[in-house]
Amino acid sequence: MTEICINGAGPVGAALACRLAASGWRVLVVDRAGLAEAEDPSLDGRAYAIAEGARRMLEAAGVWQHLGAIPQPITEIRVADGRPGERPSALGLQFASDDRPSDDVPFGWMIEARDLRTALNAALRTQPLITVAAPDQARFSFGRDGVSVALNSGATHEVRLAIAAEGRRSPLREQAGIAVTRIPYHQCGLVAMIGHERPHDGTALEQFLPQGPFARLPMRGTDAHPNRSAIVWAESEIRARRYYDLPDAAFAAEIAERLRAEDTGAITMAGRRWIYPLSAQYAHSYIADRMALVGDSAHGIHPIAGQGLNLGFRDVIALARTLGEARGQDPGSRDCLMRYQRATRPGNLAMLAATDGLERLFGNDNPVLRLGRDLGMAAVNRLPRLRRAFARRAMGL
Repeated sequence: MTEICINGAGPVGAALACRLAASGWRVLVVDRAGLAEAEDPSLDGRAYAIAEGARRMLEAAGVWQHLGAIPQPITEIRVADGRPGERPSALGLQFASDDRPSDDVPFGWMIEARDLRTALNAALRTQPLITVAAPDQARFSFGRDGVSVALNSGATHEVRLAIAAEGRRSPLREQAGIAVTRIPYHQCGLVAMIGHERPHDGTALEQFLPQGPFARLPMRGTDAHPNRSAIVWAESEIRARRYYDLPDAAFAAEIAERLRAEDTGAITMAGRRWIYPLSAQYAHSYIADRMALVGDSAHGIHPIAGQGLNLGFRDVIALARTLGEARGQDPGSRDCLMRYQRATRPGNLAMLAATDGLERLFGNDNPVLRLGRDLGMAAVNRLPRLRRAFARRAMGL
């Protein structure tokens, strides 16, 4: 008998299904799109920075082993304050090998969205305790003792717990009447892949610019582009659209203006670019009767720290742990769901507040604030224990 239904087979929903199945739960996964459709490289140009804690969860879920392309480790991180066309402030923050738990544990792993999706799909297909209904849609009827899941394809499943993993516009969350607070940033994120003349040596760069953060993230090279990086670049909506519409050479020149401090050499575009509106939001509750929210259904944050997907994977870790402790009991009980919410929501709200505060603090050109934040980063840089504590937190350890 199927015990749990996950509505949504995105990265968080699929990872949760694999992690729960690896622990012995029988799981039904429903998604309106077919699994193979999400493997199309034209669908999503993002690259994810997977924290070490999330990587360990994916390995335990049987997903990491299916990655055909070896992810790129992040071995060093540089954080700086700057302006386009200028060298960044010397009062920055650097996380190096001494800040990692050990030499063989990097700060994170860079992986293309398509590669992660392919690995998740392979794990879903090979796990015998998972039933996948995709493409399909379901109607959920909640009762005191269980949830009836009626698929459009005709089958009906009786489960004990429904999990909403459908994204920011979650239909299950709306069905449960859970309120959401949204925070608009009036910004768009530009995402692109570049090739560059000189190697990145596993170093990630984050610059806080007046119009928004700009990140260059190391990627595995290809035959066409041996030295390759992902660009995540936030700008005001109008400016972002203007940059998005530039020819490749002009777009690459704008990126080069923001990489003055890096010895990357000549920059070329290594594929198409994408543009996304940026906002944050949080659900007022992560649970309802026989329902739990995970990932973007529960929260969404500004990409300034690159923690959005990792936050969803932390939900997976917490819910899998909570349900593991409840093995032999009712996974949809109020007590079980309350334990999950207590384990996740406070930390997620703290991360949302931190990323929102960073965006507001660094997203301006006030000289007094610039000096204060530069001095603050320099102070943290001189405190190894604090620096390592920040690093471990970001790594999910």
